[in-house]
Amino acid sequence: MTDPRRTLAPLGRRRASVTAAEPVGAYRFLRCTDPGGPPPRPGQFYMLAAAERWGAGADERPYLPRAFSYLRARPGELEFLLEDVGPGTRRLAELRPGDELWLLGPLGAGFAPPREGRAPLLVGGGIGIVPLACWQDELLAAGHAAPALLGFRDAAHAEAAALMRDVALATDDGGAGRAGLVTELLDAYLDADDAVEVYACGPPAMLEAVRLMTGEREVPAQLALEAGMACGYGACFGCVVPTRDGYLRLCVDGPVLEAAAVEAVPAA
Repeated sequence: MTDPRRTLAPLGRRRASVTAAEPVGAYRFLRCTDPGGPPPRPGQFYMLAAAERWGAGADERPYLPRAFSYLRARPGELEFLLEDVGPGTRRLAELRPGDELWLLGPLGAGFAPPREGRAPLLVGGGIGIVPLACWQDELLAAGHAAPALLGFRDAAHAEAAALMRDVALATDDGGAGRAGLVTELLDAYLDADDAVEVYACGPPAMLEAVRLMTGEREVPAQLALEAGMACGYGACFGCVVPTRDGYLRLCVDGPVLEAAAVEAVPAA
């Protein structure tokens, strides 16, 4: 039976050309060609590596490709958002139009539609807004209201909130939106209306708070988790997470998992 949460990737990586690269506040937006790739499902991800100057440098970093959820997909094109936090993301952030990168995907399983009688509610923290953007597009196209509660550390990072619609915003330092955590917005929202299904992606501490909060209220939630991935297709077992039914590989069984199935969201 076909799994509606996933599109199967073609065999092997393929070469793509960067067509746009520009800042979005503290983040970097990339658009690249993907003429031979199939349409991905919201929540799926790709393994990316720059085609030049990737590995074999002074310390051979970066070496392994990096996993990225896609922001949006259009025929023959993919869009990503990244933050320069290490050697891999720094090299990708250096890419400019005309440069090339390797991509493998789409991989993993994405979001499932909300259960009957439940309205979708999106909760994103920082770069975790990325898989929620394409999911919101699909939900709105299907006639669902899909409000988004988004949290960022400061106003520079919060500029990425403009990539989504119907947003309630919080920042750690109060530089944009409400001062506080996005989970505080979620707590207030669920107090007013808990007939929702929560879709969340963000840092581990945020996702663990969402898991506990929704579990206490018996509100279904789907969490897009992160883990270090070396291969992206289940061979290396580097991205296993504990669940109530044993360990799962996020790259194959996730990255989206039911919150009720997760024992605890692993720390980064």
